[in-house]
Amino acid sequence: MTSKFEQSEGFRIIQQWLHEKDRSPFSFQKETWHRFSNGYSGMVIAPTGFGKTFSVFVAVLIDFFNHPKRYKTGLKLLWITPLRSLAKDLAKAMQEAVDEIGLDWIVEVRNGDTDAKQKQRQSKAMPDILLVTPESLHLLMAQKDNQRFFNNVRCIAVDEWHELLSTKRGVMVELALAVLKYRNPQIRVWGITATIGNLDEALEVLIPNPKKRTKVVAKEQKKIDILSVYPPEVEILPWAGHLGGKLVQEVIPVILKSKSTLVFTNTRSQAEMWYQLLLDAYPDFAGQIALHHSSIDAHLRQWVEDNLTSGALKAVVSTSSLDLGVDFKPVDTVIQIGSSKGVARFMQRAGRSGHSPFETSTIYFVPTHSLELIEVSALKEAVKNKVIEKREPFILAYDVLVQFLVTLALGGGFYADELFPVIKGTYAFSELKEEEWKWCIYFITQGGKTGKNYEEFHKVVREEDGKLVVEKRKIAMLHRMNIGVIVSDSMLRVKFLSGGYIGMIEEYFISKLHKGDKFVLAGRILEYVMLKEMTVYVRLSSGKAITPSWLGGRLPLSSNLSFFLRKKLAESLSPNSREKELKFLHPLLVNQNENSHIPKENEFLVEQIKTREGYHLFFYPFEGRLVHEVMAALLAYRISKLYPISFSMAMNDYGFELFSDKEIKLSEEELHHILSKENLMQDVISSVNSTEMARRKFRDIAVISGMVIQTMPGRQVNNKSLQSSSGIIFSVLEDYDPENLLLRQAYTEVFNQQLEEVRLVAAFERIHQSKIIYIHSDRFTPLSFPIKVDSLRQSLSSEDLASRIHKMQEANLKKKNRKK
Repeated sequence: MTSKFEQSEGFRIIQQWLHEKDRSPFSFQKETWHRFSNGYSGMVIAPTGFGKTFSVFVAVLIDFFNHPKRYKTGLKLLWITPLRSLAKDLAKAMQEAVDEIGLDWIVEVRNGDTDAKQKQRQSKAMPDILLVTPESLHLLMAQKDNQRFFNNVRCIAVDEWHELLSTKRGVMVELALAVLKYRNPQIRVWGITATIGNLDEALEVLIPNPKKRTKVVAKEQKKIDILSVYPPEVEILPWAGHLGGKLVQEVIPVILKSKSTLVFTNTRSQAEMWYQLLLDAYPDFAGQIALHHSSIDAHLRQWVEDNLTSGALKAVVSTSSLDLGVDFKPVDTVIQIGSSKGVARFMQRAGRSGHSPFETSTIYFVPTHSLELIEVSALKEAVKNKVIEKREPFILAYDVLVQFLVTLALGGGFYADELFPVIKGTYAFSELKEEEWKWCIYFITQGGKTGKNYEEFHKVVREEDGKLVVEKRKIAMLHRMNIGVIVSDSMLRVKFLSGGYIGMIEEYFISKLHKGDKFVLAGRILEYVMLKEMTVYVRLSSGKAITPSWLGGRLPLSSNLSFFLRKKLAESLSPNSREKELKFLHPLLVNQNENSHIPKENEFLVEQIKTREGYHLFFYPFEGRLVHEVMAALLAYRISKLYPISFSMAMNDYGFELFSDKEIKLSEEELHHILSKENLMQDVISSVNSTEMARRKFRDIAVISGMVIQTMPGRQVNNKSLQSSSGIIFSVLEDYDPENLLLRQAYTEVFNQQLEEVRLVAAFERIHQSKIIYIHSDRFTPLSFPIKVDSLRQSLSSEDLASRIHKMQEANLKKKNRKK
């Protein structure tokens, strides 16, 4: 028996359209359509490739066919997406569907790549469906009389919500939704997301009002086939980076037998390197493979995306720039180079292949050193147990709030008393106190306690009736130019001397180059000629070149993956273990067990190793690089309180090293003391320069809040100047306005993000409950060796590093033979 909804005009039109395309809807799509028709807002959770987009988009079409009089001329569906490339692909698919159904709706995109004439036309007459980024939406809201754009909107969809949730861009979305819904209560909000570990919280953040709120979860599951690529032999002493290059010969057959392949790397430098490796190893790939990352020219990226969609490219080497829902149907294989560092990211990337719901997603894992094969085993276990990372929502981002308040003041103005409950109604600012709200108003009108004597900080004016508006044209222009600015290390344009734009490179990398030095960008070898203003001029070259390393490129190991990694390592020598990866690593694991120990789940391993270079202490929390960086500083501080000694530090995702040329005298009792959870955060504050960390963090906050201007007419302020200006303001606030909310935010962000306080406390709690295994040795072990190599990598060239590693491996072998 069919329901009343299934008998509706709109549902029958969509059914007919799907029937003509020989398709039928999934149950979660029908459920979304039904609930939308009943007036619900909500969130759709489904695997990649199952048509999450069409669940919400088609719901609006059905509702229009059923109630055409409710829909007025102009913008009806506003679609927020985190990526520009995603918007173009989605708009094309939506327009095709609308045309096939026979509806005269227009679908358009508005973001930083949109032509100025098209933006002007949109401002006069909006399309029926508009796809925007969070930044573009705020720019629309900064236009005078912007209410006319949103008066007739029936639905706002937020795509890839999991990607926005834990970022300041997510806070931008929350604020915009709150104001737009307050002005136009008929708007329904629908989020679209892949599976994450805190779905209920994600729904609460997106739609804080539980009235008529729902969650639609797809019952269908995506099948994922995870295949390891094994090296010809197992390394007993592994080290990061080199093995991936050696495995290029194993990767080529995988690409050749596939229709189309995405090769994912974690960093832009790794993508550049692998593109060259594949071309050098198999020259016939020339013209068949391409490179894609965020520092490459937008036109070139677009060419790559178009040719990947059409099936003209055999493979594309990419970073996370192609992670999200762009539908490349010809792609039937994904290759992940090195650890993905997280379960959710791995599944997202796997879902790029076999995009049809009925196909299996095939992903090959290429380790960059032997130990990463344990991570494959851990990933398989996590996927099997459906354990996905949480995305923690960003709360009390005062810098985003004050920027948004200036945006509203610019877009027609607001009344503070009227707006306060609207802002407080968001998840991000639900804990906002009235005195903090008053401080934010004081800040945008007077510049706070320290800005009251400087007119450039008096951005907003209170009119006689209390309305807050922006009056000065210069303030309006600079604010619009800096809305939604995402602060990173200054990016410089790279151009040929003869003209022609290639891409972007970070300022810090170029600062190390001399005239005539060669580097790789967008798969080309370029010779550095000169730096003029914010542009690097180059000429095409050949021969040996260095690959740029972009700051912040290394992803930290997620807590979920680290849990399964410890579990798999503990089980690795079990006779019942059937996993291919652990069987392949058996010689390495035996070596670790014979010369040191493999920690069980209730054990914590510490190795003290003496070599010709000096004295080494290795600790293995398996908590990821960021946590280890803090732990290393903390333990070095605690040991130095016992007796005078200084250390150099190195770390990877598995553990960290404290190295000294002096003997490390540490008894079992003292070891327990330095690993104590007592006075943990007090000692952390003493061991790291939290003020200096907050000073650097404040740079981002100062730019977002508008205290420091990054983008000026015709130029961009460089990183050094931004740091200098924000540093001066930070010092003034520390001395004269210590209660400043933006200053307080800088310290909060340091603790939550850089020091990862919650994860750090949990790690020390686990260590407290574990048995500490303290091993003394005269040689490096399979677990310690990659950490040691990472410390050498900082100071040696690649040739010197390779010869030094070879000598260390030989020395270890001699010691082993002497012992025999």
